[in-house]
Amino acid sequence: MEQIQIYIPNLAKIFWLTALSFVIALIWTPIFTDFLYRNKLGKRIRKTGINEEKAPIFYALHKGKENTPTMGGLLIWVTTAVITVLFNLSRAGTWLPVFALVTSGIIGAIDDILNIRGIGPNNGGLAFRFKFFLYLIIAGLGAWWFYFKLGWDIFHFPGVGDFFLGWWYIPFFIAIIVFISFAVNQTDGLDGLAGGTLAISFAAYGAIALVEGLVPLAAFCGTVAGALLAFLWFNIYPARFFMGDTGSMALGTTLGVVAFLTNSVAVLPIIGFIFFLEAASTIIQIISKKFWHKKVFLSAPIHHHFEALGWPETKVTMRFWVISAVMAVIGVMIALIGRGI
Repeated sequence: MEQIQIYIPNLAKIFWLTALSFVIALIWTPIFTDFLYRNKLGKRIRKTGINEEKAPIFYALHKGKENTPTMGGLLIWVTTAVITVLFNLSRAGTWLPVFALVTSGIIGAIDDILNIRGIGPNNGGLAFRFKFFLYLIIAGLGAWWFYFKLGWDIFHFPGVGDFFLGWWYIPFFIAIIVFISFAVNQTDGLDGLAGGTLAISFAAYGAIALVEGLVPLAAFCGTVAGALLAFLWFNIYPARFFMGDTGSMALGTTLGVVAFLTNSVAVLPIIGFIFFLEAASTIIQIISKKFWHKKVFLSAPIHHHFEALGWPETKVTMRFWVISAVMAVIGVMIALIGRGI
């Protein structure tokens, strides 16, 4: 009974901030959308892949989406950052996620603007190597903060226990953050796909944070999820605008930080199963083409493969949502049971 009484005010805070985030993002979306359309901030559909080889299948599938406004991710991270700073700022719980969200979002916005203007390689945007380097710096700053400021060097594996990594915690942290950032970015390829899977993942980590007593962090996850749901209202097929790198890179980086703050990185591949699947399919495709000059998938990442097989875009998106929800529940169960909860 006492435990229930403790949870009620915490849940009230989480639900209030989630609802507030949804409403605020929903209110300023029409204004933002009008700005995007009036200024013709439309996305250029790439004609080549990461390795700058031609990608005719991808272009054929998505050329009709050319000039659809992008940078919709601003709705998510700006709303989340403002609400968190005003109502949920906590040195231990939300400083680092907000820092990751905003800095990654700004870099992503610059990349989106360069894409819109056609400045840079691969039909516009930051060069992949340079973008990789920038996110490496952000991940490095996060690793430094965790290791030297928070004194963290523990990796918890559910059901097994804690592993003390020492200074190896720093490269481990950097590798995970950079990987999940670009994995989410790869997932952002169909209307509603990244938004839906991200909302599920943040909700799952919000549940883990709440049970662990990390209420500010749980409320932060709820705030992100609320803004994502408002974004999805307009991003579901046919999308009025796209998330862009300013959303996918920011939210991928932040999801990784949240996983570390809850010491639940071990279940990130389960909760974020779709992101890892998308990244793995891209890596497999690149390696196969480089060494064997053959494609494993008709188009990568894997959601484009299903599109090329003839699946409607909405079917791919919703089936991936279902998989994401099931895997997120499994991930939360493993994380909590592994702690004896």
